[in-house]
Amino acid sequence: MKVAVYYNNSDIRIEERPAPVISGNEVLVKMRASGICGTDIMEWYRIKNVPRILGHEMAGEIVETGSKAGAFNKGDRVFVSHHVPCYECPYCVEGNYTACGLLHAGNYDPGGFAEFVRIPEENVTHGTFLLPDSVPYEDATMIEPLACVISGQKQLGLKKGHTVLIIGSGVSGLLHLKLAKTKGLKVIAIDINEYRLSMARAYGADHAVDGPAYSVDILKKINDDRLADSVIVCAAAQQAVQTALASVERKGKILFFAVPQNDIVIPSTRFWRDEITVTFSYGASPDDIREALSLMDKGSIEVASLITDRIPFSDIQEGFRRAAEGKNSLKVIVVPDDMNKASRPIS
Repeated sequence: MKVAVYYNNSDIRIEERPAPVISGNEVLVKMRASGICGTDIMEWYRIKNVPRILGHEMAGEIVETGSKAGAFNKGDRVFVSHHVPCYECPYCVEGNYTACGLLHAGNYDPGGFAEFVRIPEENVTHGTFLLPDSVPYEDATMIEPLACVISGQKQLGLKKGHTVLIIGSGVSGLLHLKLAKTKGLKVIAIDINEYRLSMARAYGADHAVDGPAYSVDILKKINDDRLADSVIVCAAAQQAVQTALASVERKGKILFFAVPQNDIVIPSTRFWRDEITVTFSYGASPDDIREALSLMDKGSIEVASLITDRIPFSDIQEGFRRAAEGKNSLKVIVVPDDMNKASRPIS
């Protein structure tokens, strides 16, 4: 089978590997769509473990089932989570599933950027979800990103009427925006890219502010002379960090959803006096994935318009280029070469 092997953002090689062999408790999935995540293009983070086969936002069709994998059948349309908790460790017992060691260590084989993927028993049991007819394969690549957004916002204690400042209006920022608006929140979005700002406006941002023009004074002017109750950072640039630290209200919270490459220096005296919380978010639990799938199935969160680029598997290098470059691309997904027609037009 063909796999895409990551060496760096500019060197992704299509190679031949043997197709995985499954055991009695496993299933084999043919990849039908796989998203390029923002973490996939964090070269400084990925370069430490190359070469490797990435891809964890994968939906596909079950083409083979083990003799003991009775819950699923050949031909089932599924989304598969790459990380699943064990449900037995002290973290899981406390409900802190994203702290589970298995969740951080596990994965499917060899990765979502492959023609066929072996789904281990624990992922079959806890991380494989049947897709309703309302969710096509392409849209299903957004289940995991939306689940991560759901998980992140749970840390903020958001309440109707709160103001949320979202720094970065890429896919993650726009998903945070969409979810926040379902909760009755006032949303202010920032980005340096006018295309992404226009998308933020289209998705209901109360204000969309050009990054270089942003200031705390502007925030107060459009927010009743107050800073933001919560700040969600969806950009890794150092300026995004500084903007977040300056923009949060007393007793407010900052969620670093994106991963800053450099360590963060906190103004400790002010944060102590104002009792400001700084938190991070990693991954999503199966419960978050179920919630994301339900929101998409009901039409509460629309994701199709975020998918701007649909790339044949053999051209995955071009997909990484577009994802890393940004510009007028939001979500870039990879599909098999033989899927020549999308379920809807995608550029």
